[in-house]
Amino acid sequence: MKKEIFDKWRKVVEIITDNIGEVKAKTWFGVAVPISFVNNKLTLQLPSKFFVEKYEEDFYNILTSSIIKVFGKDVKLIYEIEIVNNDKASKITIAGTKQSTAIKSKYVQSMQSSSPILESDDPKPAFDPQLNEALTFENYCVGKSNKLPFTIAEYIANNPDKNDFNPFFLYGDVGVGKTHLIQAIGIRVKETRPNAKVSFVTLRQFQQLYQNAYIKKEIPYFIQWFQQMDVLLIDDLQELSHKSGTTDALFAIFNHLHQNGKAIIFTCDRRPMDLDGIADRLIDRFKWGVTEELQKPDLELKKKILEFKAYKNGLGLSKEVINLIAEYSIGSVRELEGIVMGILTRSITMNCPITPQLAKDVMKHTVRPKAQRAINFDMIVETTADFFNINPDAIFSKSRLRDVADARQIIMYLSQKLTSLSSTAIGQKLNRSHTTVLHGIQQVEDRVNFTKDLSDAVAAIEAELKS
Repeated sequence: MKKEIFDKWRKVVEIITDNIGEVKAKTWFGVAVPISFVNNKLTLQLPSKFFVEKYEEDFYNILTSSIIKVFGKDVKLIYEIEIVNNDKASKITIAGTKQSTAIKSKYVQSMQSSSPILESDDPKPAFDPQLNEALTFENYCVGKSNKLPFTIAEYIANNPDKNDFNPFFLYGDVGVGKTHLIQAIGIRVKETRPNAKVSFVTLRQFQQLYQNAYIKKEIPYFIQWFQQMDVLLIDDLQELSHKSGTTDALFAIFNHLHQNGKAIIFTCDRRPMDLDGIADRLIDRFKWGVTEELQKPDLELKKKILEFKAYKNGLGLSKEVINLIAEYSIGSVRELEGIVMGILTRSITMNCPITPQLAKDVMKHTVRPKAQRAINFDMIVETTADFFNINPDAIFSKSRLRDVADARQIIMYLSQKLTSLSSTAIGQKLNRSHTTVLHGIQQVEDRVNFTKDLSDAVAAIEAELKS
C-alpha cells in the first residue's frame, strides 16, 4: 500500500513538474512525503507551515487538479508537520483550506443558493469570501518602498464605508505582494465587521463565473450576486482585456457598488491608462479613486522580509546570509520566499548548516543574474561627480582643486577599465592630451593600493556603475 501511494504521488509531482518546471517543482514538492491515503484523505508530510501556505496560495490549482487526475475526485488533503525536527511528539496536522477544492463550484453554489442570502443578517454568510487567513496586515512587511500603498490599504480596511479611496487601484510587477495586501483588507473587514459581505475573486474566476451564467442565461442574477457585496476585491484585472461581455457586467457591478458607498479594490500589473482592450468608460471609473504602484522591495525591506520569513519558519539566517541574499536578489517578494524555502529545503535534505555558500548555491537556481548595463563615458562622469559632490562642468575645466583633480583622474582610470575608449579618445572628451590621460591612469593605479580614501572612492563609483 505504501509503495502504491508513493507511486501515485510521484505521478502527481510529474504532472506538476510539466506545468511549473523542474526547478520549482523540486524546490517545493521534492520534500513532500505521502504518509497515507485512507478514506479519501491524502496526508502529506512537509518541513514547515510555510510549505502549507505556499501549496494553498500559489499552487492549489495545479496541485488539486493533479491529485484529482491521479487519486480521483473529492480527495481531502491533510498536511503533517513536525514543529521540532525528528520529534514525533511535536507533530501537528493541518487540513487543507477551502482553496483545496474547485473555487468555481463554490461561487456557483453561493450564487445558486436561495434568495435570502441577499437579505440575511447571519454573521456567517452562506458564501465563501475566498480569503487566505495567512495574508494579514500583521504578516505584511512594510518599508519605504511600500509604505504608502500599505497605509491606504489599512485605512480602507478600517473604514470600508468611506469613499476617500474608492476605488483603490493597486498595480505593480508580479510577486510584489499585491494579492497579499488586498486580501489583508478583506480579512480586517471580516474581523471588525463579521456581518460584512466580502468577496475576493481573480479576474479569471470572475470570467469563468460570467461564462457559466451566460450559458445558463443567468447574467442578471450573476450581476445581482456581486452587487450585494460590501467589499469587492478583484485580482489580476489586466486579464479583462478584450472580454466585452464580462466588461459590461463589471461596469454594472461597479456603478451599483460605488453609488452605494461600497468598497471596490483592484490589482493589476499596469496602470489604468496602460490597459488595452477595455472600454474607456470602465477605465475612466478606475481613475475615480486612487491609483498607487506597489514597487519591488528596496534593500532594507528585502532584509526585513528575509528576517520575517526566516523567523516564521524557525530558520536561523545570519546577518551575513541575509545581506548576501538581499543584495544578490533583484526580484520580488515571491523570489525572496523561494530563496528562503530553497535554503530550508537544502539544509534539511543535506543536514548541513546554513552558510553563505549554501545560500549562493540555492540562488544559482532561483535568482536571475543582474543584467549588466553598458557603461559609457558620460555615466562615469556623472557618477564620479555625484560621489565627489561637484559640478560635472568642473571636471572639464582647468581647475586643480584636489577633489576635482582626483575625480578627473578616476574618470580617466575607469573609462579605460570599463569602456572601449582609447586613451586618446578619453583625452579628447576631457580636453586633455594623450600623455595627461596616461599619467592620470598611472597615478590612480599607483595610489589605489595604499591610499584608502582613493581606493574606497574608486570601489564605490565602480559598484554604483555596475549596480
